[in-house]
Amino acid sequence: MLYQAYQAQNDVLMPIRLMAQAARGFLAQPWPLLGDHPLVRSVAAACEMVARAGISHSRPEFAIVETVVAGRTLPVLEEEVLAHPFCTLRHFEKPGGERQPRVLVVAPLSGHFATLLRGTVETLLPEHDVYITDWINARNVPLFHGRFGLDDFIDLVVAFLRHLGPRTHVVAVCQPSVPVLAAVSLMAADGDAAQPASMTLMGGPIDTRRNPTQPNRLATSRPLEWFERNVIETVPARYPGAFRRVYPGFLQLAGFMTMNLDRHVSAHFDLFKHLVRGDGESAEATKRFYDEYTAVMDLPADFYLQTIARVFQEHALPLGRFASRGRRVEPAAIRRTALLTVEGENDDICAVGQTAAAHELCTGLPAAMKRHHLQPKVGHYGVFNGRRWRTEIYPKVRDFIAANG
Repeated sequence: MLYQAYQAQNDVLMPIRLMAQAARGFLAQPWPLLGDHPLVRSVAAACEMVARAGISHSRPEFAIVETVVAGRTLPVLEEEVLAHPFCTLRHFEKPGGERQPRVLVVAPLSGHFATLLRGTVETLLPEHDVYITDWINARNVPLFHGRFGLDDFIDLVVAFLRHLGPRTHVVAVCQPSVPVLAAVSLMAADGDAAQPASMTLMGGPIDTRRNPTQPNRLATSRPLEWFERNVIETVPARYPGAFRRVYPGFLQLAGFMTMNLDRHVSAHFDLFKHLVRGDGESAEATKRFYDEYTAVMDLPADFYLQTIARVFQEHALPLGRFASRGRRVEPAAIRRTALLTVEGENDDICAVGQTAAAHELCTGLPAAMKRHHLQPKVGHYGVFNGRRWRTEIYPKVRDFIAANG
């Protein structure tokens, strides 16, 4: 019922947002004498704020059309390499890319589209041949494609690594750190020739018993049945994935925004002031961020519930009880894949120590094949996006990949 209520509210508000958008367009015209009047600018800004007061469920574009390699501007072409009902393996192809280190970026399946990692990809592109897992909104996946759980995620990582072949480097951002570590562990146990050369885990919940954050405490504050009863919904009949059970993206976004509500309110108030003053550059930067941040996708219910249970409630991986398809996952089997972990000092989603716990599990790796980087003065998103990612974290990742190529 919650999804239906959300949809009904969205349907009611849509005409209001469209009228506000039209009014803003009318007021923004350079009318003689009135066009630059403070009152007109204020009303136009208010209309734009109303028009933007919604959530998108459509995947934004990566829109990466070029990159600079060794001083040369080269075109970038997106291509689909492998297609799965729940995920597309996407390649950012450019001239000469095949001679660069091959990197698979595993994006989080956590309510936002993989385009949230646009800045991550843009930074990697000049010196790497980049692939990414581009997750599909579960409400658009027809029911006949079946269910998708945590083990299916692990299977996909293995399949993608096998397709890309030996000497691939895998970078897991946030939540995928657990399934990526599990996938690499299983490949190592099998002696798989496609084991990655290196594995970088960034802000991932390997052991959430360490410095528990608000999301960690929420996940353990109630039994799994509570989550299934209260946050799992059925996709309305109007969508291709009609009747599929999902964890709605609008709930995930509401949870994230509530954690830092003051910051988001302040950002929107600043946006209003920028629009009134005509400070287009500052306004555009805020709008670009929130266009991406408020584009949400639904998660398959099985994946969400299994992640809550096995990662956050049972702590199965650090306790040595994690299994996939009936096989025990043993990170100690990893001997050929170098490990880098990255954490942010101010991360309020995946706290300091939770990702570094992977080093204690990968006992088969010598110290020379392990690295850890704690980045001062960044929160969760600063680990993989923004100025400090580009200037301080990325050089560590780049050098680690190069050293283990």
